[in-house]
Amino acid sequence: MATSQNPDKAGVLIEVPSKPVTTECWSCGAMRAAHYCQECGKVQPPAPADYFTFFGFPYKLNLDTAQLEREFYTLSRKLHPDINARANAPEQAWSLEKTSQLNDAYRTLKDPISRTEYLLRLQGVHLEEQSKAATEAARNSGAAKKQVVPPDLLEEVFELNMQLEELRMNKKTGEDDPTLVRQLHDARRHLVARQTAMLTELSAAWNQWDALVDRSTAGESVTDGERASVRETMLAILNRRAYIRNLLREVDEVLED
Repeated sequence: MATSQNPDKAGVLIEVPSKPVTTECWSCGAMRAAHYCQECGKVQPPAPADYFTFFGFPYKLNLDTAQLEREFYTLSRKLHPDINARANAPEQAWSLEKTSQLNDAYRTLKDPISRTEYLLRLQGVHLEEQSKAATEAARNSGAAKKQVVPPDLLEEVFELNMQLEELRMNKKTGEDDPTLVRQLHDARRHLVARQTAMLTELSAAWNQWDALVDRSTAGESVTDGERASVRETMLAILNRRAYIRNLLREVDEVLED
């Protein structure tokens, strides 16, 4: 399978909707679908493909999840190892590999956050603190992985950390402070509300990205700066959201101790 890409005026590749390549079936020679032959039903050899291409979807973020689910179950019925248990050894191996690809692709694309993170990775962009590179660098250096506090959260995070530390000390000394506990529960609700609001921000960025894909598909020029601007917006939102997720995890741990 392959993806179709067009260079813009700056020579940067612009992604346009992927279309699974159809070639001859290894078994009957008919023109086959990407994953199995539509004539004889035989599973076809796996080919490198990203998750969007695997399902034949464009690189867009407002994905039709109902269609994704239909495609998933359709492919599952054709590719599952149990369905191909009596096939020859290569077919069984292909079935297992394609089913694994199918499950990974479905899990990633059905969730809007993981879908966005995945598309950004395809673009060579990773979340700051959640990236594998950042984790490995911290592990190799023996240092704690850097946590960048989003500027709009600085004051709030400072106050929250003070409250968390105070509650930890209270628990060590056996002191009870219902007011502090109530304040932390209020802070948690506020963080959850901020996290939810970020989905609205992210949705607006998806619309901007998809509009660029549509323009590219229509043959219009899309500049690298336009794409970079939307990528940076999505990355900033995801980094803020990830930071809040980590804060919520810490608040929950302290409240539950």
